Amino acid sequence: MENQPPFGLTLLVDKPITWTSFDLVNKLRYTAKHATGRKKIKVGHAGTLDPLATGLMLICVGSHTKTINDLTGMDKSYDGTFLLGSTTPSYDLETEIDHRFDLPNQDIEELKLAAGQFLGDQNQVPPIFSAKKIDGQKAYDLARKGKEVVMKPNPIHISEFEIEADNFPEIAFKLSCSKGTYVRSLAFDYGKAVNSGAHLTKLRRTRIGEFLLENALSVEQAMEAIKDGFQKYLDSIAIKS
Repeated sequence: MENQPPFGLTLLVDKPITWTSFDLVNKLRYTAKHATGRKKIKVGHAGTLDPLATGLMLICVGSHTKTINDLTGMDKSYDGTFLLGSTTPSYDLETEIDHRFDLPNQDIEELKLAAGQFLGDQNQVPPIFSAKKIDGQKAYDLARKGKEVVMKPNPIHISEFEIEADNFPEIAFKLSCSKGTYVRSLAFDYGKAVNSGAHLTKLRRTRIGEFLLENALSVEQAMEAIKDGFQKYLDSIAIKS
């Protein structure tokens, strides 16, 4: 039998709300183990999403996990909403409101002008409720223990940040940004830019590089795609043997 390429797949999957990125990877790893009959098979993702976020994740199976670093570096696009007038420690709905603020002037041109300040290269401070490592520990673990957490800013680039205020004080947005951008931090920083507060209320990832959410599979469809993909791999080996 001629040498065959190792089994690998890259799947576009629509992550459900409340699932962690690990939940999704673990579910599909379990499926891959049973489909292939292997006790160990590599499964990973090319960019995490918070539990309350939904949308596109790239899941790599088997030999395709070697491409994760390249995929992770791609620009990403999102849409969602944030609410003006209050903040939370996590900058989203994972934690309760900790401060309330007066609302800014409901002038859409002024609100859009404030959004324009965030375009281009900048340094952004990640939320303390994030998976960033501090002395080997995840920041959110330290934050949940009530310990003081000091986050270092990261260089990011925002190429698109469009907002609408039809449901003011809720702000709808579309965003395109570089790897490492925290949308929760952007919402928080935007609140400060308009002399108020803000926290993220909805987030959906719509693009990673050239990969689009409209082409993504549900979790159930992804499970079937792994089973079908491995069967096709076996069939190709049988034909060439």
